Amino acid sequence: MRTLRTLMTAVVASAGLLGLAGTAVADSPSPSTSASADAEAAAPTEAGTSFRTATAVKPDQRATASASTGDYLYWVLPVDAGQRATVEAKVTLPQAARHGAATWQLDVYDGLRRRQSCMYGAQTRKAAPDAGSVELSCTLRTVRAWAEPWANDPLPGSYYVRLTVVDLPKDDLGLPVRAEIDATTADMGGAHAVDGSLAAPLVPGAATATPQAEESSASGAAAALGEPDGGWSSGWWSDRWIWTAVGGVLAALAGIAGYRFTRGSGRPSHLPPGA
Repeated sequence: MRTLRTLMTAVVASAGLLGLAGTAVADSPSPSTSASADAEAAAPTEAGTSFRTATAVKPDQRATASASTGDYLYWVLPVDAGQRATVEAKVTLPQAARHGAATWQLDVYDGLRRRQSCMYGAQTRKAAPDAGSVELSCTLRTVRAWAEPWANDPLPGSYYVRLTVVDLPKDDLGLPVRAEIDATTADMGGAHAVDGSLAAPLVPGAATATPQAEESSASGAAAALGEPDGGWSSGWWSDRWIWTAVGGVLAALAGIAGYRFTRGSGRPSHLPPGA
């Protein structure tokens, strides 16, 4: 009975530890309305035309741009290890009469400029000649802390979003359009964690930057590279360490309880003394 009470006490303590961790996460302050308004006001209103001139945008920040049909529009955002990014795009088409259907496409590239496949989402869509808008989306695979050289796994760093029209009548080239990009990231937890991490996230200039150049660079240059609000993760910590520790404690208590139950109460009563 004492062993059972000890086991139950340990289980309750472990559950309380997890409850406190969940409460700490739940009690973290949420952004105020004014902060959200400031972030919305600071959202970019233009897009780059190449990888080098891509406009930096933060997750949960809606970026807009006015362009002409046929332009290549580029944005760049940071995605950290353990996160799964979803990019949604909306293109408002011109009201003027168009000569045919147009096919729009949303592509996402990692810091090595490798095109990343989408787990799900409408990455390519055709807009009818009378359509007022077209919406696209792409949900990437969970970003890994590191990968083998031969693998094409998404790695932490900058991710480039490219939006363009890939098929339309030539007479419709140059018509004005308005594009909106909304990127969100979700933390997938320790189930997707791996051991090890990159020496540095894959961001523009990471391979050529020197400490002297970093110290002399302006604050605007650092903002252009993009970085998560809380900084890049170290790559070794995840919530699976908590579950591993709790599992180890429960396994030890189960072993002790099994030993107490199977060893018996001592010398059998039917044997004579000294036997």
